[in-house]
Amino acid sequence: MTTTFITGANKSLGLETARRLVEAGHTVIVGARDPERGRAAAESIGARFVRIDVTDDDSVRDAVADVAAHEGTIDVLVNNAGVLGRVGPVEEYTAADMSAVLDVNVVGIVRVTHAFLPLLRTSPNPVIVNVSSGMGSFGMTQDPARIESQYALPLYGASKAAVTMLTTQYAKELKDVKVNAADPGQTATDFTGGLGHSVAEGAESIVALATIGPDGPTGQFVDRSGNLPW
Repeated sequence: MTTTFITGANKSLGLETARRLVEAGHTVIVGARDPERGRAAAESIGARFVRIDVTDDDSVRDAVADVAAHEGTIDVLVNNAGVLGRVGPVEEYTAADMSAVLDVNVVGIVRVTHAFLPLLRTSPNPVIVNVSSGMGSFGMTQDPARIESQYALPLYGASKAAVTMLTTQYAKELKDVKVNAADPGQTATDFTGGLGHSVAEGAESIVALATIGPDGPTGQFVDRSGNLPW
């Protein structure tokens, strides 16, 4: 039985990933900040809820302690929690705006990964999936044929570029853990104003990486069609 913890899993891509993994036979722990929404989401798919705020050290430690007491281990960690941040004229962006995005999208991954690593390392096949974005790809955002080149999201894009680089560096350092980054693509969520493909399609790359076997890849950046340019 594979045990999977997913941050930001009370809605959208996180919830769809959780639902698909429950269907695949995983024991899934839905992590979310809001207890009411998180508990309702978990109950709707047959998962367990654990409160976690990825920007708060105490909250993350409490989440790890909860999982250690109940499941005793995790095999897969999906770092899905993320924010879009401020959108608008670049001259209006402040350092505080950037810090707020980085604290969730990048520092949050470091915080959660660091805290959960001891539990992950009790698994025979530990896996980390970081949810990144093509908006953080230099190749995709500079390619006129890609939809990512049509948007300017400096704060979000910079944070996701950091997520992808963080993934490759963790993959080099954590020899005993498979660490990969998933790009859901332009998915119809509140981030995109409902534009893009379905949440089910967006979750495919996350689910695929969360279900890799002992011979699976590490240090990869993929969408549902395959490997992506950095």
